[in-house]
Amino acid sequence: MDDDVVAGLGDRKLGPEHKGLPPAAWGRTAREFLATAPTLDQFETPLLTIDRSAVESNVAVMADWASAASVQLAPHGKTTMAPQLWAQQLAAGCWGITLATIWQVQVARSFGVGRVLLANALVDPVGLHWVAEELANDPAFEFVCWADSVETVALMDAHLRSAPGAAKVRVLVELGGPHGRTGARTMEQAHAIAAAIGAAERLALAGVGGYEGALAHDRSADGVDAVRHFLDEMARLHRELAAAGRYSGSAIVTAGGSAYQDLVVERLAGLADEQGAVGVSTAVVLRSGAYIIHDDGFYAGISPLAAPRSEKPLRSAMHGWARTISRPEPELALLDAGKRDLPFDEGLPVPQRIAGSEVSSLDPAATVSALNDQHAFLRLPAGAELPIGTVLRLGLSHPCTAFDKWRLVPVIDDADAASPRVVDFLHTFF
Repeated sequence: MDDDVVAGLGDRKLGPEHKGLPPAAWGRTAREFLATAPTLDQFETPLLTIDRSAVESNVAVMADWASAASVQLAPHGKTTMAPQLWAQQLAAGCWGITLATIWQVQVARSFGVGRVLLANALVDPVGLHWVAEELANDPAFEFVCWADSVETVALMDAHLRSAPGAAKVRVLVELGGPHGRTGARTMEQAHAIAAAIGAAERLALAGVGGYEGALAHDRSADGVDAVRHFLDEMARLHRELAAAGRYSGSAIVTAGGSAYQDLVVERLAGLADEQGAVGVSTAVVLRSGAYIIHDDGFYAGISPLAAPRSEKPLRSAMHGWARTISRPEPELALLDAGKRDLPFDEGLPVPQRIAGSEVSSLDPAATVSALNDQHAFLRLPAGAELPIGTVLRLGLSHPCTAFDKWRLVPVIDDADAASPRVVDFLHTFF
């Protein structure tokens, strides 16, 4: 990445468009305001924060785990769309950055990301011409996308024939599964796609890709079996393509969300050691994205790297902060954070503690039962005291739907501190 461009984010002006920032920050650059050593209690609610120490720990945990498992990491950048975090991941040894749309790829290129895996088909003619121009202008740029039909391959090749340069776009055959998302549903279809890529004028076969997370949503025996079977089919397809001589040189086999990394390693990591058997040098690439933030909900319950399933667990690095603004009934409080502020698709926020130095405990029976656009419904046990104006820290689930609600996310030194210091800002691009 281009470190100077990333560092330049500190020179962006702050203003009222940045939710939660105090008016004292408006008109200053991010760097200037941080120089005043602000604390979290100076900010408005609602707020989303990132814990710096948890992020640093998660980056190190995943880097060590991937290295021990002999797989490469191309974390899914769509989780955060925060180039500062991408830079941190790449500095820790990540192979590249995964993205989901061509626009996201263009954002990454504007920050100097040199290797991108687009985990999607690309048939947009404007996007394909842009990729061709990037490859022509920068031979060091590495780009890979995927295709799940012969029709996709034909359309890509047709658009690229009128594009500048002569570089071929590298394409993975995407394998899918029953009731899953995209991806070829049969091995015969997958082989036909590979043959079409090989015959295309402006495309080159790069390997096999897939997303096992679309086939299960828990750690039940049936869910684990479905994931294992799918990953075995990916390995089988790769070996058959190699045996058929479809590859030229090296190949990529890529899978992975942030729920079944252990199964991906169990079923696919060995492919990297099979060069002698299949005649192809293979990189096994894991695309986990949520690990850098983790959570207190979905991923905490399913990730193999969450406590207590790991000796070196990931930690939740994100929290919501909301203020009690109404007590209309004895057992109900309304908070000033809602669907526009906090994730809710994989579980509602969980009240963790009262913010500030005077009181830290909160009745464990308190629960958030619903979110409106700008309100959270906090259900309290009979007799519970929670004065209007009280700020709560909330545990959150699913970072992929947290960051997209914030253009600027304060980074704090310690989410457990009575008065956390704001030590940085993450700039997001959604």
